[in-house]
Amino acid sequence: MTAPLWRRAVAEALGTGLLVAVVVGSGIAAERLSADAGLRLLENSIATALGLFAIIVLLAPVSGAHLNPAVTAADTVLRRARVGEALAYVAAQLAGAVGGALLAGAMFAEPFALSSAPRAEPATLLAEVVATAGLVLLVTGLVRTRAATAVIAAAVGAYIGAAYWFTSSTSFANPAVTLGRVFTDTLSGIAPASAVAFFLAQCLGAAAGTVLTLVLFPRGASPDVSSSRRDLSLRRL
Repeated sequence: MTAPLWRRAVAEALGTGLLVAVVVGSGIAAERLSADAGLRLLENSIATALGLFAIIVLLAPVSGAHLNPAVTAADTVLRRARVGEALAYVAAQLAGAVGGALLAGAMFAEPFALSSAPRAEPATLLAEVVATAGLVLLVTGLVRTRAATAVIAAAVGAYIGAAYWFTSSTSFANPAVTLGRVFTDTLSGIAPASAVAFFLAQCLGAAAGTVLTLVLFPRGASPDVSSSRRDLSLRRL
């Protein structure tokens, strides 16, 4: 990233805030408009997938559009980046997430209240480990193979949209988003005590995803890129 750190931090705060506003806002709309639980989840997941795509495409050129402390931590380990920059990213993401939840509540005139929805069970915690590991592997693997920004954005949006359904936790997979969802007592909320357990599961998932990236993408160059370079060298001979 060539932008100064303060500008990247602003992008991370804005992007994470917009993401939480999409998650919470679409959850409120689905809750008000649909009586069926499955339909509400479908509406929430589609909005989140589309919102993620748009946010990543917009902000990736500025900050990389991590929008997630788990992704930032993995990126820091894999690139041996500066810890200070990572901490600035994480602080911005956490602040943006809380702001996004409050903004969504204000847009729908929801009275402020912390969530009372317990979500932490053995099955949902396992689901968070799996969801976070998969997300971290997806993002870091695509970055290491030099995928285009639009491809990464589409893949991340598709993964989260699908993970709403194939995980019992509905795939929070993001400590910042989890924190933001504490600040809404609506469809998307999570009780503070459950959020702490989710944080721990997400940390385990991030570590697993980072290890898998090192195993599967050890050098960061895809076969396609390597082949293209070899073909170019042969043409020059």
